[in-house]
Amino acid sequence: MKLWRWILLLVVVAALAAFGWHWVAADPGYVLVRIRGWQVETSLLAAVVILLLAWAVLAGLWRLARWPFGALSRRHRRLSRQRLGEGLVALTEGRHGDAERDLNRASRLAALRGPALLASAEAASRRGEHGRALEALDEAAQVAPRAARVLRARVLRRDGKPAEALALLAPDADASQLSPGGWRELALAALATGDTRRAREALEPLQKSGALGARGYAALEERVLVASLDAAPDAAALNTLWSQLPKPQRRVSATIDAYARRAAGFGLVLPAMDELESALRREWSPLLVGTWGTLPGGDMEARLRRAEGWLDAHPNDPVLLLAAGRLCVRLKLWGKARQYLERSLALEPGAGAWEALGDACAGQGDATQAQRCYRNALAAVRGEAVPRAGGAPGPGIDTRGIAVEERDQHGVPRLRG
Repeated sequence: MKLWRWILLLVVVAALAAFGWHWVAADPGYVLVRIRGWQVETSLLAAVVILLLAWAVLAGLWRLARWPFGALSRRHRRLSRQRLGEGLVALTEGRHGDAERDLNRASRLAALRGPALLASAEAASRRGEHGRALEALDEAAQVAPRAARVLRARVLRRDGKPAEALALLAPDADASQLSPGGWRELALAALATGDTRRAREALEPLQKSGALGARGYAALEERVLVASLDAAPDAAALNTLWSQLPKPQRRVSATIDAYARRAAGFGLVLPAMDELESALRREWSPLLVGTWGTLPGGDMEARLRRAEGWLDAHPNDPVLLLAAGRLCVRLKLWGKARQYLERSLALEPGAGAWEALGDACAGQGDATQAQRCYRNALAAVRGEAVPRAGGAPGPGIDTRGIAVEERDQHGVPRLRG
């Protein structure tokens, strides 16, 4: 509170005290107390003051009398809070056995029983003692039923029982009474059981709650949508699901990639290619470029021209170079394919580029070099180090990035110093 407010309050109190004193002084009142021959006479104001003092003295005596009996309960509360704190620290540090012991002791205090039992169940679950975790949750459900239900679903899912976790949360989900943690567990359990419809239903309340944060929600949304598209049984179901998704979800790169791959698997190459190219016009994505380069069919020469047009704007993209090299292999343009693929390997070695380069070398009749490329591709898949000496396709691959020409606002190239 500001200083002037305190000054104003003091002035008001002083004014009320002055007027009150004059009012009481004009007629202080009269109080007579007579009992067993004793008689006390005083004014009303003095009687009120005496009563207040007597009440304060009695309250002090009562507290003083209760102090020895309350010492044990105060010590119990202090130790329980201390054990709760130590248990939470041990849970965070990964000392789950110590955490479970301290938290079980802290749960003896009624005020801490709910959170202590929930944390104890989490510690037991992390140790793999799922039975003990469920026993603790049975007790915690009497104090915090909603939190205990969510944690029980998490324990069941960790124990490899996602169907039971889903059945536990489904009634509250149908009634829209789940907490954000419950919706997240519902989505994860539904994904584990293959019920992608349930998982998609959990996305909207999670987004509204904002409990996962932007990154956490985006990761879960991407996982759910990709699983839903991958689970489409036929082309009709895939197109129906794709058309029902909100526009923002249809613009996520991973979602577009999943749709394109699934659609191509059903023979819908042109719709898949249209979605990929539309997305690449909006925003460049190496993930989508890689998928676009692996799609079968279509006009290969037109696709190669489009890839070479993209290379003008993205000359140092190894995924685009790999896609262009693969198209050249399909068109049997062996020399151009080797040029693109060697450039891609120089920028970012990978099993796919080594395999495609092996196909190009085989097309040129260079069986020895093709075998080396295939061996390197296999080593890259296994995670082994790919030998450069004797394993590289050529002695002088330029590993420097291609310099993109910079121009000023008038279109004149800038000179590099």
